Amino acid sequence: MHTDTERCVRAVQSKEARFDGVFFTAVRTTRIYCRPSCPAVPPKPENMEFHPSAASCQRAGYRACKRCRPDTSPGSPQWNVRADAVARAVRLIQDGVVDREGVPGLARRLGWSTRQIERQLLAELGAGPLALARAQRAQTARLLIETTPMAFGEIAFAAGFSSIRTFNDTVREVFALAPGELRARAARRSPVRATATPGVIGLRLPFRAPLEPSNLFGHLAATAVPGVEEWRDGAYRRTLSLPYGHGIVALAPRADHIACRLSLTDPRDLTHAISRCRRLLDLDADPVAVDERLRTDPLLAPLVDEAPGRRVPGTVDPAEFAVRAVLGQQVSTAAARTHAARLVAAHGVPIEDPEGGLTHLFPEPEALAALDPESLALPRSRRTTLLTLVRALADGSLPLGPADDREEARARLLALPGFGPWTTEIIAMRALGDPDAFLPGDLGVRRAAEGLGLPGTPAALTARAAHWRPWRAYAVQYLWATDDHPINHLPA
Repeated sequence: MHTDTERCVRAVQSKEARFDGVFFTAVRTTRIYCRPSCPAVPPKPENMEFHPSAASCQRAGYRACKRCRPDTSPGSPQWNVRADAVARAVRLIQDGVVDREGVPGLARRLGWSTRQIERQLLAELGAGPLALARAQRAQTARLLIETTPMAFGEIAFAAGFSSIRTFNDTVREVFALAPGELRARAARRSPVRATATPGVIGLRLPFRAPLEPSNLFGHLAATAVPGVEEWRDGAYRRTLSLPYGHGIVALAPRADHIACRLSLTDPRDLTHAISRCRRLLDLDADPVAVDERLRTDPLLAPLVDEAPGRRVPGTVDPAEFAVRAVLGQQVSTAAARTHAARLVAAHGVPIEDPEGGLTHLFPEPEALAALDPESLALPRSRRTTLLTLVRALADGSLPLGPADDREEARARLLALPGFGPWTTEIIAMRALGDPDAFLPGDLGVRRAAEGLGLPGTPAALTARAAHWRPWRAYAVQYLWATDDHPINHLPA
């Protein structure tokens, strides 16, 4: 996109918010960079240059606009759509891998050399892995500066900086303000910050409009596992297992953002927690592109027009979702919740939640790998499926992380006993984030298809759905929404 100068200029002049995060506009005369929808008067086309990432702008010597705050744009949707190695590298960087393991750790996960990673990312994003991670650290630091009373020294290390001096230099370079000035500006904008709950970080998670929250939050609330998840006071709340500790997050839909409240045992987990929440709610999607494609089918078009902007509910932990998918095989939503709640009570790690009814972290595969199969209130074949799955997750033979190849993961899942197309595709859809995952054999999908006049058999429906690619997972959301099931309704 950023190489198409004419298209980028048109997007900037029309202030197209859809392209926020897809490319960035750097202004040669002012040496600042903006998002395409910046409310300021657009610069002259000859003074613009376009970059694929905020890190690329910073590398070229531009600082972030104080008005549109381009560093807080939604992420580019292409990194979730694409499944190649560059996209997987970006997802890992967003997950904080470079901060925790360095570029060599990133290389090990991808099976690349560090030189190859540098070359590939520089070619596509205009910045290498260290520059991309630095830009992310700067944004994390800004969040902590503006939303918490933490000392700047604590913020520096929590954001992933190796020293306070590096933290200070980076903040000044990226934002053209010292950390103290950033905090003072934020206090003037939001004087109520001083009354915020101690230890809780309040954030606004941006997204590309439109966003239809009914099926998104309805699905999460209707399938919530007691003790791990709940719907309380208009927000979806859940526990998080994170690299340095654990956390609790509350997410609530608003007109132009998702209100996010995070309580973390270690602030170093902030970047990782935000990344997981964005994947959970599919906030980096491009709903305009999705809906435009699905509207070309005359039988789907009325569903899209009725509630545009449906997202695909994701997960904060792919391994957790895989376990829950097995527990949900051929049973009702209520029965799946009951089975999951029993596992949580018996094997989850207890936590304290001062604000509500969350009691445990979902058990890790290692904790489930050695459990007694006779303790599971499941059919014998389902016990075998579950135990085989958790052992494969625990020993690393079934990787389901953001950097793992989706087709390879599908093949490994299908090789496990008790795994068929439905279980494999629901995991691909929600755990691996594949926007083209499809469930032609799902009862709800088939029932909706028949009601709309679409083919009713899996083979015929798959053939018809070829026209919906690469957005078949979103088509599933529209088809499911024709049913009056709790997953399709925003809780009261």
